[in-house]
Amino acid sequence: MHFHVHFAVGRFVPRGLIDSAWGRGWVSIKMLGGLPHGSGALAEARVAARYLSKYATKSFVDAGTRLTGMHRYDLAQGFQPKAVRLEGPTKDAVLDRASEHLGMAGPDRVWSSADVEDWAGPPAIWAQWG
Repeated sequence: MHFHVHFAVGRFVPRGLIDSAWGRGWVSIKMLGGLPHGSGALAEARVAARYLSKYATKSFVDAGTRLTGMHRYDLAQGFQPKAVRLEGPTKDAVLDRASEHLGMAGPDRVWSSADVEDWAGPPAIWAQWG
């Protein structure tokens, strides 16, 4: 079995350390850049997420060959995000609570399934801050 693996780190890691830790062949390193000077960790994380999500969303060439239990992404030990449950009587109330939790002003972008005429799933809201 051959693996094509991508991973992201928030700091410099010497190539030799990656080579020795991986120990399974070819290693390529790509620094993701193109951000304006002074961009913060949130903007950097978005660039990495955009890059990595290209690979996580690709379909399998032959879905019948997918091994049981295998999936497109995983998190390193200790990096599992913690769930935060926010409730409120309205969408705006929940977004206000989320903004407070993040310590930021209201979201810059909001998408709602209510705005999609033929939406077939349960109600959904997506928001982006910063």
